[in-house]
Amino acid sequence: MYSEVEYDHILKALSHASRRVILDSIKDEPKTTSQLCKLLSNLDRCTVMQHLNVLENANLIIIKHQGKHRWNYINLFPIKEIHDRWIRKYSIEALDVLSKMKKDLE
Repeated sequence: MYSEVEYDHILKALSHASRRVILDSIKDEPKTTSQLCKLLSNLDRCTVMQHLNVLENANLIIIKHQGKHRWNYINLFPIKEIHDRWIRKYSIEALDVLSKMKKDLE
């Protein structure tokens, strides 16, 4: 379980659209930093690297160096922690409300 400060880092990292694009693009397979720079062609390499550093500091990506390539892997554990800590609790309550509404309407 993460501390509130760690949750803040994770949520801050997830708050920027470019970082979400990065995470979505490495969800199924890792990408090199060069591949991510091509994907985010509207940003310069320095900006992409800054986004990668934010993601790495939030433990949302794992970096592996192979030769001259830097591979970026997603780390799903912090996202699961956010889900378990915040989303699941509220989605279960929402489902209960919807279920009650359905019964009332019937």
